[in-house]
Amino acid sequence: MVQAYILIQTEVGKARDVAAAIGKIDGVVRVDAVTGPYDVVVLTEAHTVDEMGRLIVSKVQYVPGITRTLTCSVVNL
Repeated sequence: MVQAYILIQTEVGKARDVAAAIGKIDGVVRVDAVTGPYDVVVLTEAHTVDEMGRLIVSKVQYVPGITRTLTCSVVNL
């Protein structure tokens, strides 16, 4: 299993809608609205890196109201 955090910037006033929509996507473990340079932080998991890529590009980034994402892969040190 691979995991990644996705840091999301949204259009002004859209953080709640974006968080609600992302919470319904398979592979999303946790969604939090946050303050600071990002508006929503998402923890995702998938079986492979390729599956994670498809989740991010084909599902998460298609949610209306998102302006930018930054994906941070979880590593086991």
